Amino acid sequence: MTIGFEDLSICLVEPSNVQGNIIRQRLEEEGVRNVQLFPDGQTALEGIRNYPPDLVISAMYLPDMTGTDLVIRMREDEDRNVRNVPFMLISSETRLAMLEPVRQAGAVAILPKPFAPEDLHRALVATMDLIHPSTESLDVVIEDLRVLVVDDSGMARRHIRRVIENLGIEHIDEAENGRQAVEMIESTFYDLVFSDYNMPEMDGEMLTRFIRERSSQKSIPVILVTSERDSGRLSAVQQAGVSAICDKPFEPSVVRDLIQRALA
Repeated sequence: MTIGFEDLSICLVEPSNVQGNIIRQRLEEEGVRNVQLFPDGQTALEGIRNYPPDLVISAMYLPDMTGTDLVIRMREDEDRNVRNVPFMLISSETRLAMLEPVRQAGAVAILPKPFAPEDLHRALVATMDLIHPSTESLDVVIEDLRVLVVDDSGMARRHIRRVIENLGIEHIDEAENGRQAVEMIESTFYDLVFSDYNMPEMDGEMLTRFIRERSSQKSIPVILVTSERDSGRLSAVQQAGVSAICDKPFEPSVVRDLIQRALA
């Protein structure tokens, strides 16, 4: 059965009726019909817990909390159905300190106000990819793949893990930083490494250099998943030998293509 945007149920958290109606109209133009509007975070949380939607879309600044607070409370909820609901932020906020926790929590998209229709469409496609994974298989023997996910954020690791599990990959290990990853790489063979860039003790660049220069597995593909925007720092990581760089937040289809290319 084909699932389309018209089948999505969306929780929209927006204190402004004007902004809420604008976003609802844009969603309707994409074919979305089931949108429930909440004016604050606590009311939204109660609604999400009672009837988990397919997607939560939130503004950054709510009367009782921020969008960051909302997504973190969702990710820390005891109910797995609440923890795993995809989250999208729509905000004019541009400060890294405010947006980074949302990226780390595994948002499917962070859109500006106002946003372009094509950006909303891509975010909805990413949501569909997450909740209804593609059945198309990779051109590798999935059952044999062993993947290491390295990120100091537990929420980020869970999000990456969910995406690659949706591709059928079952053997996934996790490390909280580069130093722990080094110990694991020295004792276990991996086919692929996903790594964050900014981590304590040993960052993604240092980890990549260790793999390329000092490990016994110098040819492991390394995919860097990062929200870093400094071109100089990203250039240094590329020179260190990463196989690919993927933005946070990322689209599952992009991750799929990167894995396919890295393992080709």
